[in-house]
Amino acid sequence: MIIIDYTDRRPIYEQIVERFQSLVLCGVLEKDAPLPSVRNLAMELSINPNTIQRAYTELERRGVIYAVKGKGNFVADMQPLLALREKEVREEAERLVRKAKEAGMTKEDLNRLFNAAWTESARTLTPESTQAGEKKQGPVPEDGSKSMQQAASELGVGGEADD
Repeated sequence: MIIIDYTDRRPIYEQIVERFQSLVLCGVLEKDAPLPSVRNLAMELSINPNTIQRAYTELERRGVIYAVKGKGNFVADMQPLLALREKEVREEAERLVRKAKEAGMTKEDLNRLFNAAWTESARTLTPESTQAGEKKQGPVPEDGSKSMQQAASELGVGGEADD
């Protein structure tokens, strides 16, 4: 779901970029899937189309999407980005292990911390958090009412091209 949080200090286009990037990295939006047109998404979110265009431009700059003239915007192949992210996570984990050893923690202590963090992050990365098109702020209900495919459908994947 694209959630615009008007209390967030970040610009709206950055919130949109972050949300689309999460949808792509989580697999909700697959390679070559069409994104909603700028005009349709702007109407859906009740924001200026220039804001959507700026977000799409940033996503294209980051390699998350690509544009086809006259056809619209599509999800790019994320394997290179996923490999880079995995490398970054591995390096960060190695730094964290070194810090834990320096602090006198055991492998079991660190495993407990990782397991707790993994469980906590699972609560924030639920299918409900990937729903699309809603403009509310605040927590997303955790009732399991929508699948990731429903979320992608609500986002307008399979959308129309921009004119």
